[in-house]
Amino acid sequence: MSVRNVKYANKSLIKKDEEVSDEAQHYENPPKAANDEETAEASSSSSKRTGRLALMLIVPLALVVGGGWFWLTGGRFEETDNAYAQQAQVAISSDVSGRILSVDVEESQRVSAGDVLFKLDSEPFQIAVDQAEASLGKIRLDVEQLKVNYQTATAMRDASRETLKVQQELYDRRAILAKKGVTSNNSLDELKLSLLQAKSAVTSAEKTVDKARAALAGNPKIATDDHPLVRQANAALKLAKRNLAKATVKAPHDGIVNHIDELNTGQYIDAGTAVASLFEVNKTWVDANFKETQLENIRIGMPVDVTFDAYPGTHFKGRVASISSGTGAEFSLIPAQNATGNWVKVVQRVPVRIEPENDSFSDRLRSGMSAVVSIDTGKTTLNRL
Repeated sequence: MSVRNVKYANKSLIKKDEEVSDEAQHYENPPKAANDEETAEASSSSSKRTGRLALMLIVPLALVVGGGWFWLTGGRFEETDNAYAQQAQVAISSDVSGRILSVDVEESQRVSAGDVLFKLDSEPFQIAVDQAEASLGKIRLDVEQLKVNYQTATAMRDASRETLKVQQELYDRRAILAKKGVTSNNSLDELKLSLLQAKSAVTSAEKTVDKARAALAGNPKIATDDHPLVRQANAALKLAKRNLAKATVKAPHDGIVNHIDELNTGQYIDAGTAVASLFEVNKTWVDANFKETQLENIRIGMPVDVTFDAYPGTHFKGRVASISSGTGAEFSLIPAQNATGNWVKVVQRVPVRIEPENDSFSDRLRSGMSAVVSIDTGKTTLNRL
């Protein structure tokens, strides 16, 4: 081997040793950039683990705290959608029987108090008024005649008394003469008979006076219009005039008339028969049927928020006006008989009346409309603990 080859081999060994030394130094002291990346990755992984752990703890805790707070502060409002608008409804009928002459309103027409709804044929009622007026006039004349009869009976009674007085004096004188024998007994008997007739005449006259006084209600000085017969005739005349006025049927109050289209001209109706109905739209309330388990904190006067299905965006304000004395089942036509047969407990509902606050219920509301009622009891679960 030449010296040149030996030098070349030594250089190769020295170069390999340097490469091995560099690799060892690389592993012992890695580059700074690589160390930073690994550190960042380790830090990020640790942060993620910490975040997940915090999330796993915070979310359940927040749910528990939120649920507890909701439970403690909840229960203030009692709500039900089993509620309906109600309006005062009056059955329209005639106080007298008769045949319909005309119908003056249309179906579902808004009317005011006193507006004419329909008319009956008034001719029979006018005839009754004329007859009552004639009867009243005749009875007034009859009472005046009774007064005259009383005066005549009184005069006849007084005359009979005078006649009796004269006959008594004649009889007494003749009796004295008869005792002295101056006159005969026959003439005395004739005077005695005349005396008895005079007494009978007085008795009859007094009875006639009593009868005449009784005909004047025991008061000979009674005013003609105060006499019972005249008052009776006056009452009959007032009734006839009332029937005549009732032949025209008018609206008792403001509202909307319904079922009036069922009436026809010429139709005969009986007194008291309902032929139409009138809803008083200015007097609206809500009947809300709450479960019996919701009534614990509901009191009269509590504020109420009402929304109607027909106007979902409008809130109406009201107050609790009354709470029914019984459940709805108690007032049904056929109440439940819980003492017989198989029994299943059912939560009952109690009607609660809601009236508008400051006439807040709109006249757009109609009877029977569905509503959602929320009563502010002012008491939360926390208040009850």
